[in-house]
Amino acid sequence: MDSGKPLAKGTQRLFLALWPDEAVRAQLAAHAGQWQWPAGCARYAPADWHVTLHFMGDVASEKVDLIANCAEVPFQPFELVLDQSGLWPRGLVVLCASEVPSALMRLHAQLGHALSALDVALDPRPYVPHVTLARHAGAAIAPAAFAPVRWPVSGFALVLTTGLKAPRYRVLGQYRQGR
Repeated sequence: MDSGKPLAKGTQRLFLALWPDEAVRAQLAAHAGQWQWPAGCARYAPADWHVTLHFMGDVASEKVDLIANCAEVPFQPFELVLDQSGLWPRGLVVLCASEVPSALMRLHAQLGHALSALDVALDPRPYVPHVTLARHAGAAIAPAAFAPVRWPVSGFALVLTTGLKAPRYRVLGQYRQGR
């Protein structure tokens, strides 16, 4: 594995995420282009945009195949409407949904149950689906009004954090509805 930064020996830094197609990336880019960004902020590249389902952190390499297999859960396609921009603590700029689809919450719960069965530690905080657009952007100014990003979701991905500036992430597997 070419990670760019040292991980604990024999581990891979993984997460499950909604991974946008080019049409959704274009909508996200249009939204990001409406912000007023402060100097020195760290904007995420369009290739890095995603909605995390479960962050697993450093996982033993021998567990990766088990995780890939357990992620094959049935789910119902849904539309995620990202219609709330936000500035979170420590200068994190995000795009969120004012209403989280029940199908997304079911998918999150199913994956969490499957990961727990493999003794993968889960984040105990309430799940707030969001796309991170930038870090260190505490002085960013959100657009006064914007068109919501409409994301038809029919799949998700198992993703590796590379530790590199680019590509920051590498998709290890895709999961589609009906698989």
